[in-house]
Amino acid sequence: MDSSPPRGGPAAPAAGAFAADPAHGRLFTARRTVRSTDVTPAGRLRFDALARYLQQAAEDDLADAGGRLPYTWLVRRVALRIRGFPAHRERVTLRTFCSGTGPRWAERTTTVASAPGRDEPGLDLIQAVAVWVAITPTDGRPVALGDQFHRLYGASAQGRRVSARLSHPAPPEAAPARAWPLRAADFDTAGHVNNSIHWAAVEDVLAGLDWLPARAELEYHHPILPGHDPQLLTGEDSGALYTWLCDGPRRLASARLTAPGSAGP
Repeated sequence: MDSSPPRGGPAAPAAGAFAADPAHGRLFTARRTVRSTDVTPAGRLRFDALARYLQQAAEDDLADAGGRLPYTWLVRRVALRIRGFPAHRERVTLRTFCSGTGPRWAERTTTVASAPGRDEPGLDLIQAVAVWVAITPTDGRPVALGDQFHRLYGASAQGRRVSARLSHPAPPEAAPARAWPLRAADFDTAGHVNNSIHWAAVEDVLAGLDWLPARAELEYHHPILPGHDPQLLTGEDSGALYTWLCDGPRRLASARLTAPGSAGP
């Protein structure tokens, strides 16, 4: 994940390690039960359902904090570290906090854990690190976070500065491609395809594999809008599996999947 060095804040976690919850500042906990609509036929929590959990936890956090910020959010990238997957009917907790900021964006870290039982603690299963850009609801232009945001979330970020740059390569010209039709249900109140739907494309690719990733990253290059005709492309580079959603030559989104034991960032 591309981020600038911390400035006066905690160091980034080592590769494969989960970042710790903040010692100071706001930490919000949400709870979910994994339902039948959220899992594969084998009972594993799907990535698109996980993306909805993450977005809902962020929305619940802001509502609980009483924040009325004058902008909305557009996800830029998400990176997942995965130790295990929640299963059907499992109760999970999501601990979420602001872990860094930029001039017009903020980083949110969310840890998904199994709920503690009567005689055993919960286990941290997945950690998501997402960068969200603050945009005006009228024209979608990036705007400064403002004083109110920093009053709510500055303490947990501890001055750590992050970048919103993207790093995935473009697809090779010979990458296999197939149509990936859009549905009316894919669009949300922002008028474009919801960020969770891009992870459904990842699930389509995983369905043909015999392994699950230990790391997964998704970068959002351009919103998918009505009238787009996405193609789903796949390819390999530097030991990782890539998927791309493209509208003609225009990249809309890309994902990088790394198998357990593979080298990589």
